[in-house]
Amino acid sequence: MLHSLVALGLLAFAADDAAISLFDGKSLDGWVAEGASDYQVDGAKKPVWVVEDGLLVCHGKGFGFLRYKEREFDDFTFHVEFKMEKGCNSGLGVRTQAFDPKKSSATRPSYYSYEIQLIDDAGKPANKHSTGSLYRYVEPKENAMKPAGEWNTIEVTCEGPRIRVTLNGKLIQDVDQSQIEEIAKKPLHGYVCLQNHGGTIAFRAVEVRQLKPAAKAG
Repeated sequence: MLHSLVALGLLAFAADDAAISLFDGKSLDGWVAEGASDYQVDGAKKPVWVVEDGLLVCHGKGFGFLRYKEREFDDFTFHVEFKMEKGCNSGLGVRTQAFDPKKSSATRPSYYSYEIQLIDDAGKPANKHSTGSLYRYVEPKENAMKPAGEWNTIEVTCEGPRIRVTLNGKLIQDVDQSQIEEIAKKPLHGYVCLQNHGGTIAFRAVEVRQLKPAAKAG
């Protein structure tokens, strides 16, 4: 496989042996909530981001992100499984920075780097705002989203300027940002995060597999 990639002139990378689990199923250790972090229910504050039954759950109040703060990544695959309620809007941030609500349009992933859109839109035509899009920049090849209430599996692979997105086993994005003027200068390094943008969504199996240059043939 690696030989065929090299032959095509593409970036050839090999995954490290083990994925890095970013969520232990018990706590939000390693994560930081940015933007809305709590909401009011009958006069009491409740957190937007919680762990429930081994799942990382966002209750979708306000707007913000849950960023994995422990380290930044260069070349990697971000693996996430998610299930959303009807009407939910969420997303994944890659190669991003800390979010500052006072500088929202400069620091949120969809402007600074990339947001991979996640939204309750199963069965609708793909566009630049649909699930799997590089939000506002590049539409996916198809909408492979399952209906609300079902589990989905998404993987976002960043290798240099190349961004690939696989949703439920279908390759829906394969983009070389260096070839698209609007996104050519997007960063090649940064944090990963999850988005809170209205509606309840649960996450599990949140992992990063770092990628390294493949060994050259002798």
